[in-house]
Amino acid sequence: MERTLIEKTPGLVGQIIKLRGWVSIRRDHGKLIFIDLRDRTGKIQMVIIPDKEEAYNAAKEVRNEYIIEVEGLVKARPGGAKNEKTPTGGVEIEVEKLLVITKPEVEFPVNIADEEMNLQLETLLDNRTVTLRNEKIKAIFKIYAEMVGAYARFMKGESFVEIKTPKILNSATEGGANFFKIKYFDQDAYLAQSPQFYKQAGAAVFERVFEIGSVFRAEPHYTTRHVNEYIGLDAEMAFIDSFEEVMDELEKTMQYVIGEIAKNCPAELALYGVEISPVEKIPRMKLTEALEILDKEYGKKMEDVDIDAEGERLICEWVKKNHNSDFVFLTHYPTNIRPFYSMPSPDPQYTETFDLLFMGVEIASGGQRIHDYNQLVASMKKHHLNPEDFAHYLDIFKYGIPPHGGWGLGSERIVQKILGLGSIKEAVLFPRDVKRLTP
Repeated sequence: MERTLIEKTPGLVGQIIKLRGWVSIRRDHGKLIFIDLRDRTGKIQMVIIPDKEEAYNAAKEVRNEYIIEVEGLVKARPGGAKNEKTPTGGVEIEVEKLLVITKPEVEFPVNIADEEMNLQLETLLDNRTVTLRNEKIKAIFKIYAEMVGAYARFMKGESFVEIKTPKILNSATEGGANFFKIKYFDQDAYLAQSPQFYKQAGAAVFERVFEIGSVFRAEPHYTTRHVNEYIGLDAEMAFIDSFEEVMDELEKTMQYVIGEIAKNCPAELALYGVEISPVEKIPRMKLTEALEILDKEYGKKMEDVDIDAEGERLICEWVKKNHNSDFVFLTHYPTNIRPFYSMPSPDPQYTETFDLLFMGVEIASGGQRIHDYNQLVASMKKHHLNPEDFAHYLDIFKYGIPPHGGWGLGSERIVQKILGLGSIKEAVLFPRDVKRLTP
């Protein structure tokens, strides 16, 4: 007999089927034994009666998280519609055969069946291979998978070609000090801070490219919004007239991605009490305008023309109140705090760049890039970089490249903010931070 998935059971009343999965809960009521079984498609209640002696004796030994195989009769569950809180709530399995496939060798360090799983962050992450089995925690990564899948679908629908770029480089992409240096045979190498250079090379060939891949930042942060390895959702597009076109494309992308999560993950969102509203037109304002609002409305003055984490939270609060948007683009960041490849604005102290903020935190940076070779070399020197260290990158521009721009989008922050998670690390399957290399 072939295995049946739990989600198929409501249409099989009166049939004998075979199921395989994990025991979520085993409980006894009088002489009856009840087991909630789960597989990748859902959960179902099973009942084992004393008359099925062999199955009954086997069931008496079963505990939570045993992996079992059962054969049984699909029956309409007593109470009918009132039990249909889940797709399989209206049916149950009367077990005839039960086989233990695998059982835990040790006691579980946490209660997987706890619906809320209210654990300290360190406990949650130290026991990650176990805590991921919890339905609420597992829902995070179903939503994450939908987000990544939706991003790829939309990019392809917009004629972006998916590329995969190297993560071991001979130089630090962005310059500065926030890179991981590694030994690569007989020479030094660096883990990629972004796919920026290769995205630009791709735009010179395909016009539009995107990548979903790992990004490494050697930043010694101890915050709820930083990790040292994350998955970036990147894109680059050529033949643009201005960086406004890049924001237009990213806006459409977020409208689609958020809409797909709302449409395809209602059960997972419900576990967190979340309802997602459609993304409308995203407000745009210059960074200097945002700083004026912070000063006027909140009495927050910034010494430099930049914005900190508190400022991002407050400006999003203001935008939500005045524009009813969870998103806002901040534009025209100063030249001295943007990478050397950023296109200068007509006022050269600023750049044609932006950050996209979502519910109080930056989730994306982007803008137009310098495409002229000589201008790029001059910009490198202004940023105290040696053009000879970027010879292969500069080859892209020696041979000509159209005007182009793009973005880098942090995937985990999106999920963190949608679900209201306390730390970004909860939205990473196995996070890496300053102190964590395991599990």
